[in-house]
Amino acid sequence: MSVFTHVTVGTNNLDNARRFYDNVLGELGHKRIADLGDNGSIWGEDAPSFFVLKPANGSPATVGNGVTVSFEAPTRAAIDAFHAAALASGGTCEGLPGQRNWAPNAYAAYARDLDGNKLAAYCFQPA
Repeated sequence: MSVFTHVTVGTNNLDNARRFYDNVLGELGHKRIADLGDNGSIWGEDAPSFFVLKPANGSPATVGNGVTVSFEAPTRAAIDAFHAAALASGGTCEGLPGQRNWAPNAYAAYARDLDGNKLAAYCFQPA
């Protein structure tokens, strides 16, 4: 059984967020599987797993300090492409692709999206 049904981050500009995540998550094999009108979109492989929404209370979206959403990547090359796509789509670097020493074979990259949400991609396959 999985720990989560899905993860949601907020956005203040849905059109920009859609373009960003189409590019970035596409590098990890995810695609946009639903649009929720002017309120948000959903990405995943076969099932909805990542939501980007305008906050339901109508207040501006804000970033959670210390919050990181991390995606599983099929290969180290996919992580490199994820990071490059994030930067090319206007995101910022929060950690270059490379080995992480907290787990065997951990290879990752970190970036922030256009709203400041911190993202990561991890692969645990040997080089």
